[in-house]
Amino acid sequence: MFHRTTADPSLRRGITQQRLGRRDALRIGGLSALGAALAACGVPGQTRPEAASSSGLATFWEGRKQNGTVDFANWPLYMDPSKPELAKFTGRTGITVNYEEVIQEMGPWFAKVQPQLSAGKPIGYDLMVITNGIQFGRFRSAGFLAPLDHTRLPNFTANAAAKYTEESFDPANVFSVPWASGITGIAYDPDKVDGPITSLADLWNPRYRGKVGMMSDTTELANFGMLAAGITPGRSTEADWSKAAAQLRRQKDAGIVRNYYEQDYLDALGKGEIWISQAWSGDIFQKNISDGTNLKFVIPDEGGTLWTDNLAIPVTAANPVDAITLIDFFYEVENAASLAGYINYVCPVPAAQEQMRKDAATRSGDDRTTLEAVANSSLVFPSDADYARLHHYASFNTAEEQQTFAKIFDPIVLS
Repeated sequence: MFHRTTADPSLRRGITQQRLGRRDALRIGGLSALGAALAACGVPGQTRPEAASSSGLATFWEGRKQNGTVDFANWPLYMDPSKPELAKFTGRTGITVNYEEVIQEMGPWFAKVQPQLSAGKPIGYDLMVITNGIQFGRFRSAGFLAPLDHTRLPNFTANAAAKYTEESFDPANVFSVPWASGITGIAYDPDKVDGPITSLADLWNPRYRGKVGMMSDTTELANFGMLAAGITPGRSTEADWSKAAAQLRRQKDAGIVRNYYEQDYLDALGKGEIWISQAWSGDIFQKNISDGTNLKFVIPDEGGTLWTDNLAIPVTAANPVDAITLIDFFYEVENAASLAGYINYVCPVPAAQEQMRKDAATRSGDDRTTLEAVANSSLVFPSDADYARLHHYASFNTAEEQQTFAKIFDPIVLS
């Protein structure tokens, strides 16, 4: 996929491997199998409203004290291996962080920790990074997530982008705040198409018959079908899903879609097999840096989607005060800039952009060039106008909802 050269900082950082692992969490096969797996888990689908209430909040945090340690579960390659931010945190607070890269996909992670959480027992971690989607809904509705005390999160309150305070999957950030995000939009080769691509309608344009790529990820595919049909994914219903599926079926039956891709859409774009495709922002940013390509990425006029990896505290955490202290630490501007400068995903702290530019000015050579590219990229720091056109995914609170969703959209890809 990428040319491996020792001079390429993105490859030294393992960005390509990270993206592959990250997106496996939402891939169609995992989603389809997961519905049955969750149904077999026996986790009740009801919500626990007391967890989000003021009384529930007070009850959880009453008498909690800092213990001097926090066990942190994250995805592989989602932090500089030297962990400079964690060293800084420990030096300042005295809190030791036991950091482990133990989350590979959301389905297996939920299945691993669900028995302990159902029994009210600790899972061995005080902080975890979980993706918006069906598993987040299951964590939330089963009462497995601790309500966050926002009086302990002043940096989040001061520095988080407004978009992250209005998430449909966790309104008002009752249980989570973002670790990092990514955008799903349209990528295209400007040398192949007739002028700039600006609209989802271009993915349905007969002029590009056989040259359009769509994602095999059911959630991503469905979101674009809904947006093309004028539907907001985060507020969608079963009737909306059927309408979007019909829109996607017309696209397929007209022969416009060459294929439904996983990560290999990048190869297809690079080789000219397709000219336009659904795409993830980080992929295109890294592809252009590493390969010298000139692929364009746009958020279509009708909107794109914003996926988010979220910091959350298990309700059985042994050290929640230490965990929430670490959460707020990552919302300090300098720390957010340091993290984004390494992982290159969308940063939830807009002010980190200027900090990163200042940091780049102190560097030299490739390090300076790369950091400047990250700091100046709208794929890492979207504008307010970009955020206004980004939507959260369709969300599910029960396995039954997810199974209905899969039954509607799976045949488009599989048939």
